[in-house]
Amino acid sequence: MTETISIQHTRTALYRVQNPATGIVVEEFPTASDADVTAALASAHGAYLAWREVPILERARLVSRVGELFAERAEELAAIITEEMGKLPQEARGELGLVTEIFDYYATEGPALAADQPIKAIGGGRAVIQKRPVGALLGIMPWNYPYYQVARFAAPNLVLGNTIILKHAPNCPRSALAMQRIFDDAGLPPGAYVNVFATNGQVADIIADPRVQGVSLTGSERAGAAVAEIAGRNLKKVVLELGGSDPLIVLDSADIAATARIAFRARMSNSGQACNSPKRMIVTGDIYDGFVAELTAQAAALCPGNPADAGTNFAPLASPAAAAQLLAQIQDAVDKGATLHTGGSYLDEAGSLVAPTILTGVTPGMRAYSEELFGPVAVVYRVDGDEEAGALANDSEYGLGAAVFSADIDRAQRIADRLDAGMVSINQPGGSSAELPFGGVKRSGVGRELGPLGMDEFVNKKLLYIAG
Repeated sequence: MTETISIQHTRTALYRVQNPATGIVVEEFPTASDADVTAALASAHGAYLAWREVPILERARLVSRVGELFAERAEELAAIITEEMGKLPQEARGELGLVTEIFDYYATEGPALAADQPIKAIGGGRAVIQKRPVGALLGIMPWNYPYYQVARFAAPNLVLGNTIILKHAPNCPRSALAMQRIFDDAGLPPGAYVNVFATNGQVADIIADPRVQGVSLTGSERAGAAVAEIAGRNLKKVVLELGGSDPLIVLDSADIAATARIAFRARMSNSGQACNSPKRMIVTGDIYDGFVAELTAQAAALCPGNPADAGTNFAPLASPAAAAQLLAQIQDAVDKGATLHTGGSYLDEAGSLVAPTILTGVTPGMRAYSEELFGPVAVVYRVDGDEEAGALANDSEYGLGAAVFSADIDRAQRIADRLDAGMVSINQPGGSSAELPFGGVKRSGVGRELGPLGMDEFVNKKLLYIAG
């Protein structure tokens, strides 16, 4: 039997808005009391018992309204995360556009994706696999895409008939509360989506509670391992979207400068704070020098600063701790012989603004070779051919995404087929789209979100057999 953990917690200001551009703490929010957590669990479970009985087309209609409200409130929501985690306004609006697409996709396609699936019954009779909800789910979300990460977890599961308890990142309390208002205003029943400012200890309580049937985490490997351990002890399903050190392989190019610009924009998007951005760029020898030169020129052309200021196109990292961690990784590489072409220092230490950085000559034994670089750093490797490129790309504990660039599609696909990754793109960097499954292998996690597979994780694939 699963036993609920009981821990007493004090209500401290773990959740707060600290503007990354200024370092100023703008607002603080108390963590949930134990009574708040108890109420959230009861509310989500009670709502599930009723929500699962609501016809799926009606659930889809309400989820569609959620997407409409995200679109209607886009400017307000974008401004919140510009202050909370330093996202450029244009990138914040882009994130909200994707959020709207995700809710629309599942509202439109979800009923068909959840439809009964007849299968052949060899011994006669009829057999059907029914996709049914399982109950209340816990989502543990990160700060780098505060709305998008929630959307890809909540949208399919709400259409299925599950309910959501959402624990957001401590530096995203305003966006967390703004989302709660959207789900409420869309007309979802109380408890279908419940935000809770939980502590780590309270998260353990929630996972262990018998009413919670699964947990989805997007975050670090350390957090994923801790959550998976608790979930395993309590026999709970997990989906883990963890780190990445995605390779971008350039085999050939008719315009190497243009290819380098595409790679650079993908790497520096969200100030490099994306799990699936191309952190390792692997380039064949004859075009390597031109590629590195163009990356360096692009870095110099950026206009860093406060994301709220007009003209800024490169923003700070989300916190001083993130900036310090990244600079330590860069310095380790330089100290051990890597070449620093540009960057590698603070532009504004008070505002966590790290200069865009280009590194070459990174070798095994350096932190930059094996660790995820979560910020504006591109590491470029020179290789002599396709086999070396593929081997280097796979020489990583991560396996989230990858990209291969070549004018010869067959050549690119031969390498793509051998890459140990959950997602591979040819002739464009990896991205995200509502209809395309997202997830990785190895230390990048387990499970999939988005697309048809996003509705297959927290679902009871229930067999109904009718004898002939």
